[in-house]
Amino acid sequence: MADPDGRRLIRAHARSLPAPVAPSSEQVRHALSAAMDWVGRAQDHSGDGGIGSLHLVHGWGPTYPETTGYLIPTLLAAGEGLHRPDLAGRAVRAADTLLAVQRPDGGWQGGRVGEHRPSVVFNTAQVIRGMLAAHAYTGAQRYLDAAVRAGAWIVSVQEADGCWSRHNFMGAARVYDTYVDAPLLLLHRATGEPGLKEAAVRNLAWVEGRQAANGWFTDADNTVKHNDRPIIHTLAYTIDGLAECGDLLADPQWTEMAEAAARPLRDRFLQHGVLHGRYDRSWNGSEALITTGGAQLAVAWQRLARAGMDSAYAHAAARMRGLLVALQACTAEGPPDGRGALTGSHPLWGRYEKFACPNWATKYLADALLCADGRTFC
Repeated sequence: MADPDGRRLIRAHARSLPAPVAPSSEQVRHALSAAMDWVGRAQDHSGDGGIGSLHLVHGWGPTYPETTGYLIPTLLAAGEGLHRPDLAGRAVRAADTLLAVQRPDGGWQGGRVGEHRPSVVFNTAQVIRGMLAAHAYTGAQRYLDAAVRAGAWIVSVQEADGCWSRHNFMGAARVYDTYVDAPLLLLHRATGEPGLKEAAVRNLAWVEGRQAANGWFTDADNTVKHNDRPIIHTLAYTIDGLAECGDLLADPQWTEMAEAAARPLRDRFLQHGVLHGRYDRSWNGSEALITTGGAQLAVAWQRLARAGMDSAYAHAAARMRGLLVALQACTAEGPPDGRGALTGSHPLWGRYEKFACPNWATKYLADALLCADGRTFC
């Protein structure tokens, strides 16, 4: 980061954040197009048709199956919204890459291609999202067949109490598997297989027992060490998963649980114009903003607004989109490979994905921008 582009990027991240305001439709379209251009560069650098991430010091990384999976519906929706058929072609290429690395048990590995990790429930569920989107777009049975195999494996390894632990990251059960429940319900909608819905509802009931009266969740962090102050990335997975399940099941119980956790974060954002990266059980914040979590919350807030919650959710989502567009513009001042992306933290030397542009940050930036018209992802 000692080159001139790197120094400009560091200076951009050292500046005070602007007050977030809702972006114009022209700004949304420009930011979405830039984000998709970056995703395309990430795919081109992977060498196998999947999508990796960029470290601003070490360069491009290999394909990450989990995030490649849930980037597929983003590519397809952005392609439609931007009238860019190249993005649909990229989505199909990514789906075919994932088919080639599906495990015999039906799952997809944790981590990156080449790391030879076992199948992981959360990661596999996100690839199901991609397989269903590819099937809906192409009509090709191979994608639905892969999703069915994956869903059967997820159901088969569920614990008796409704959680998933043995086959999840670090062998621990986490409430953000609500973001597993939603793909299972989508797969149930496509196939009618009752066991998929039953597994999702069992897990939702398990999550219910881990929510405090003030909306905060235990077992919400992506590590065991920091469950006392989980990151907003995994809190947002939990919230959006609940809201999506509430919609898919037509059951306000899960939407209300999502709203109970979304409201404190929304109120803090509207008051301060930014969020911290972590929040403890009293909703006290610490560490730098995790951009992925901010983008995910914009999606969840818009979803809650659409579900009939108060208008402050739509206002918060619009302001968060404005902040994200401004952060994306900071990255445009840096090295060419990073332009159009979001860094993992702001400032980029924050603890989460330090000096990196994880592809999932840019995926959720795009989803938040696609939510600006209220049609997709919310």
